[in-house]
Amino acid sequence: KRPPPQRSTQKSPAEFFAENKVIAGFDTPGRSLYTTIRELVENSLDAAERVGVLPDIDITVEEIGQEAFNRQRGIGGSGSAARVDERLYKDTETVKEKAKREKEEAKQRRQLEKEAKKKASKTGEDVEAILRRQEAARRGAATRTRSTYYAVAVKDNGSGMPHDDIPNMLGRVLSSTKYNKVQQTRGKFGLGAKMALIWSKMSTGLPIEVRSACPGQPFVSHYRLDMDIQKNAPHVHAVKKLSNPAGWHGSELRLTIEGNWSQYRAKMLRYLKLIAVITPYAQFSFRFIAENEKNYVFKEFLRRTDAMPEPPKEGKHHPSCVDLELLKRMLGASRQRKMPQFLHKEFSSITLPYAQRLVAELGAGVAADTHPRDLSDGQVLRLHQLLKQVRFADPGGSELSPAGEYNLRLGVMKELQPQMVATFQGDVRTHEGHAFVVEAAVSLGGRDQTVEPGQINVFRFANRIPLLFEGGNDVITRTANSIKWGKFKIALDSRLGIFVSIVSTKIPFKGTSKEYIGDIAVFHSAVLQALQQCASQLKVKLVKQEEVKARKDKQRSLAKYVPDAVRAVHNVLQEMKEAEAPGAKRRKLEAEGPASELMGGVRAGRVTAETLKAALTTFVDKLNTDAALEYQVQAGMAGRRQKEAVFLRRRPPEDGLTAPLASDVVSFRLAQATGKLEYA
Repeated sequence: KRPPPQRSTQKSPAEFFAENKVIAGFDTPGRSLYTTIRELVENSLDAAERVGVLPDIDITVEEIGQEAFNRQRGIGGSGSAARVDERLYKDTETVKEKAKREKEEAKQRRQLEKEAKKKASKTGEDVEAILRRQEAARRGAATRTRSTYYAVAVKDNGSGMPHDDIPNMLGRVLSSTKYNKVQQTRGKFGLGAKMALIWSKMSTGLPIEVRSACPGQPFVSHYRLDMDIQKNAPHVHAVKKLSNPAGWHGSELRLTIEGNWSQYRAKMLRYLKLIAVITPYAQFSFRFIAENEKNYVFKEFLRRTDAMPEPPKEGKHHPSCVDLELLKRMLGASRQRKMPQFLHKEFSSITLPYAQRLVAELGAGVAADTHPRDLSDGQVLRLHQLLKQVRFADPGGSELSPAGEYNLRLGVMKELQPQMVATFQGDVRTHEGHAFVVEAAVSLGGRDQTVEPGQINVFRFANRIPLLFEGGNDVITRTANSIKWGKFKIALDSRLGIFVSIVSTKIPFKGTSKEYIGDIAVFHSAVLQALQQCASQLKVKLVKQEEVKARKDKQRSLAKYVPDAVRAVHNVLQEMKEAEAPGAKRRKLEAEGPASELMGGVRAGRVTAETLKAALTTFVDKLNTDAALEYQVQAGMAGRRQKEAVFLRRRPPEDGLTAPLASDVVSFRLAQATGKLEYA
């Protein structure tokens, strides 16, 4: 018998990502909850930055137990069907399973009792107290593996979404304004909230609710929608326009998904802290509303600056990194009518004279006045080969938008409160025709538990978003671990924090999850330079600290011997005073110079033990002050670039200045008319 003929079938993009959701970070319920929050928060940041508004983002996660979820879906409550055959259910043990479980529990109990007795013999703690604590930890671990449902809501004050575009923006996979652009973006796949919508559909079957308004829009768009995964199309359940008397603009998305808060609680809070580090100009408010009130969590990450980086600009393709298919699309879509203008306008790093030289070199029947759309397949192939072989200048990187040293330093200080921090921003470099910039901060000390003592704590960012997974393979982690921090006088037990941010029009992620950057030589070099510069800055500060400590130790050491020295000198002076017949040499010494004044003071009672102690203490303090000033002068001159002289113009008296207010180092007068200060 012949086998039936096989038929070819097709999948929609939504079906593909639904079946391969691990690619987008939706592999487990706990990871799915984390990724949903992350995607919605990053969308909100993009929306606010797009219109130049300081981001205000509210995140709420509400726990919904199984019974509450069933009631919400209309299958719970008193009317729910009772179990008829208990043996059908997973949570019903068979006799064999029960015997096996009890045997395992007895074995574990004996082992725990043995360990508890051993620990109690060392610490003196009660054995029963240790066992109770271990049992609580076991129950907590069992709770962390249990999934439940969560209502997630994220609200922002950003650009909002046009009313008619909302269904496609949220309900159609691989539909985005970010595609086919050379631009620094936060997203990894261009999925954003779409994958969260797919996960909501797969795990709960509930639609999402959307409220959105663009700036100046007199109404608020309200949608209830989900996605037809087989058709990769939005399915709108309800739509209406609500009044907007307050002129609110932004977006608010609400959806219900399966998740596991206990398992990913630490990751979520860590993500929020790190996103607050890299965006100190944003304000985040996070609430976790648990069924049990004692598990309620509220975290607020306040804004500390209004200095927001410029939004990333759209760049052009570098000629060395275009493939043949992209080149064909660019030729067909270009509005230019001549080849030199096409090369100059559509690519970066090609001036018009250089484009004319390229066309002359191209040959193959292509002239300067040839229309780009008229090139044959052979001519396109020749052009592609030429672009791969010819020398081009690197892209300038003006389209990039790094956080900036100021924001990175402020973010680290705001969230982690270290004792010391150094920052550095490298110059623009390129990889495969794409510009990138590396920024770094290295912090020491502090009490925040995010930075643990005794190890190198590496915090990675790509296009201003934190990367929390697969850090061991990342170029940033490997580079940080390769540095000998001891030669910079940095000890690992000093809570060492390494913060590295890479921004680029194309981040070279490795692996399907896109959670780490490959160990590429040019990135390794840039990260190494940035971290070494930070470490060198900290070394200067640490050396100064050591000098200060040494001076204080010396001062304490000298001060400790002041009473003994005073007593000895005072005794000698008293003996000299009481001597009846001084010799000729001493009479000559006392008759002239300081000795005469000193002995006169002793005989007159002006020089006493108290005055000697005060004079010697003042002398010790002066020695330390002079040494500190000398050190500052030497530290300022050694190995430092010459500083530009600054001259402050003196205001003439007719400007109406007040009388000078002076100290030992500065004097100033207040200008009565303008309120400005004059320094002298």
